[in-house]
Amino acid sequence: SSGINAEWPLRPGMDNNIKLIAGFTTLVSISLVSLYFLLSKRKRPVTLDPNLKVPLKLTKKEEVSHDTRLFRFALPSDDHILGLPIGNHLSLSATINDELVVRSYTPVSSDDDVGYMDLVIKVYFKNVHPKFPNGGKMTQHLESLKIGDTIDVRGPKGKINYLGNGKYEVKRKGEVCRVLGHSIGMIAGGSGITPMLQIATDILKNPTDDTQIYLLYANQTPDDILCKDIIDRMEMDDRFNVWYTVDRAPEKGWAYSVGFVDEAMISARIPAPARDSAVLICGPPPMVKFACLPNLEKIGFKDDNIMVF
Repeated sequence: SSGINAEWPLRPGMDNNIKLIAGFTTLVSISLVSLYFLLSKRKRPVTLDPNLKVPLKLTKKEEVSHDTRLFRFALPSDDHILGLPIGNHLSLSATINDELVVRSYTPVSSDDDVGYMDLVIKVYFKNVHPKFPNGGKMTQHLESLKIGDTIDVRGPKGKINYLGNGKYEVKRKGEVCRVLGHSIGMIAGGSGITPMLQIATDILKNPTDDTQIYLLYANQTPDDILCKDIIDRMEMDDRFNVWYTVDRAPEKGWAYSVGFVDEAMISARIPAPARDSAVLICGPPPMVKFACLPNLEKIGFKDDNIMVF
């Protein structure tokens, strides 16, 4: 027979040798896993310094849509992490036409991404929006950058810090307050989606974080939805739920809401007020002031459980 006889006798001493080899193999495997764990968890150099501008070099520019770009910037070394707490943001600064321009952004990458930082940014081109004929100064500057050009970065900045497992720290009037949000509502408008994705990514990559996420995302049209591919992937996780609303929808094929964020929409798509539910908001100031805050108050949310980026 060409098969192996299960009763084939071992030569004297072979049984001990096999046990020795098996034990050695197990020991090596455990040692390699431990070494990987230690290397992955070791303290890496941090890029950000709240008191210093750090120049970062553009290494990649990818066209996500007709007006949205992914910009990848190299950190000072391949071993560096950005050093941005979850819930915080950073600022980019540049001298544009002899004027210092500073804008805040939230990366879509995290400290798990070593050696680089990714930003997904909508470029506001001139002569497109009637109210803003000159377009966005910083976004058009970023669009003009060539591979190898640099941008100055400073941070971390922000009042919100996600600690994990539904726990948040929020700076309010000079004090640090704790907020509990095992059910977290997220109301985002336009480019206000990026801080939501930062927190959602941190939650979903942790299998022990049982936070339930409910995202209500407002845009002018379906084509304006940023990071749709990232949101689609998140939706595959049972902990993540999303609902869209747009000002203008196509006549056919749109399965979500049309119109501004209102009380009925929030009631239907955001978890009800409770001891362990909270709401994050990021979007244009008029949306935050007139659509979100008053309607959340009508529903019964208290200021303590509302966090605005």
